[in-house]
Amino acid sequence: MTELHSDTLVFFGITGDLAYKKIFPALHAMVRRGTLRIPVIGVARDDYTLDQLKARARASIDEHGGGVDAEAIKALDGLLHYVKGEYSEATTFDALHEALAGAKRPAYYLAIPPSLFGSVVEHLSKADCADGARVIVEKPFGHDLKSAQALNGILLDAFPEDQVFRIDHYLGKRPVHNMVYFRFGNTMLESFWNRSHVDSVQITMAESFGVQGRGAFYDQTGTIRDVMQNHLFQVLANLAMEPPVRTDAESLRDEKVKVLRAIAPLAPADVVRGQFTGYLKEPGVAPDSQTETFAVLRLTINNWRWQGVPFYLRAGKSLPVTCTEVVVRLRPPPSVYPQRKTESNHVRFRISPDTTVAMGLTVMDEEDTGSGVVSELHASRHPGPNEMDAYERVLGDALTGDRALFAREDYVEEAWRIVDPILTPNALPAPLPYAAGSWGIATEALTPRGGWVDPVVV
Repeated sequence: MTELHSDTLVFFGITGDLAYKKIFPALHAMVRRGTLRIPVIGVARDDYTLDQLKARARASIDEHGGGVDAEAIKALDGLLHYVKGEYSEATTFDALHEALAGAKRPAYYLAIPPSLFGSVVEHLSKADCADGARVIVEKPFGHDLKSAQALNGILLDAFPEDQVFRIDHYLGKRPVHNMVYFRFGNTMLESFWNRSHVDSVQITMAESFGVQGRGAFYDQTGTIRDVMQNHLFQVLANLAMEPPVRTDAESLRDEKVKVLRAIAPLAPADVVRGQFTGYLKEPGVAPDSQTETFAVLRLTINNWRWQGVPFYLRAGKSLPVTCTEVVVRLRPPPSVYPQRKTESNHVRFRISPDTTVAMGLTVMDEEDTGSGVVSELHASRHPGPNEMDAYERVLGDALTGDRALFAREDYVEEAWRIVDPILTPNALPAPLPYAAGSWGIATEALTPRGGWVDPVVV
């Protein structure tokens, strides 16, 4: 273990839903891979014994982690510890200080509501637990620009920026990470990856399910805050960034921030919102809710490479499929074949459920009429059994101090700056209704030239 590696993981919220669905399976996988050998101290309010916590971990791994590995679970059991207590009480942090047993480089993972961050960080400082430590924070990073700045202020009062790790697990997904590698590891894209050849870019994140019992949370959040301002902005930054001078974390993050700085704040004309029929009947949803479950954003990046190219972001729930996909549509070539009626060439990246890189090219149609037909050249793969999960990747990187996949303070605040004007009360009209299972709301003004490419999942 290097001097940069954390020597203890302290997990606030270890009895919560996120831990059960995502984190215990990730810790189990890290033990199997040999990347987790340090103590894991869980902190939560629930009156659990250590044995009950271990049983919950086993149940989690069975249900969400593909089954328990006997050797790995035995090792994980040996790493687990539990501190019960309220996050607002000093006695909890006195007990944590004792459980740390002289750890010099603990990592505090705050998988708790942001409203509790201030209390936890303040108590960590008062209990002399913050020196030499790093903090790992779950999204959302605020609710708007003002709250994001306040949250960053709380974190930076106790931890230096280079020890703050803001998790957006989407960046840990291999296809999202691979998008950067594909762009800069190959020469063929660079010749046309600019405003001279790209007509538009569309990014779709579709989910075929609704709010799944999370109505109370979702009604305070909505699609723009939940997935667009974070996940889809990260995808956009990976697509649009300039080549970094180096592949270290700060060089990569510098280029991503430059993309956001070049984007003007959104105006009402750049947004359309929808709400699926039946949403108002979901438990926890206000009967007169105006929260969107579908949205389209149109962004422009005012820099040398992308000026004048519209970027369309589309996301929503209760759509026909669950799929995340990028389509970069190229400008049509000069008219050598007047009969040519097919759509323009395109590049397609599919992020989930499978990984696809495809190029749409026009070839002669079977009848030789000259109108042509689009054929895709593509490479596709499904995740392998030993592929690293997103949370395994980001937690492992946080423990080793690799910041490349984590949002920096300036990135978070720039992202909120872009969407802030449309999030203020009454900034936008009420969302329009759409039928569950449809493709949401379509407006001519916010439709890419040539139309949306609706993902097809076989």
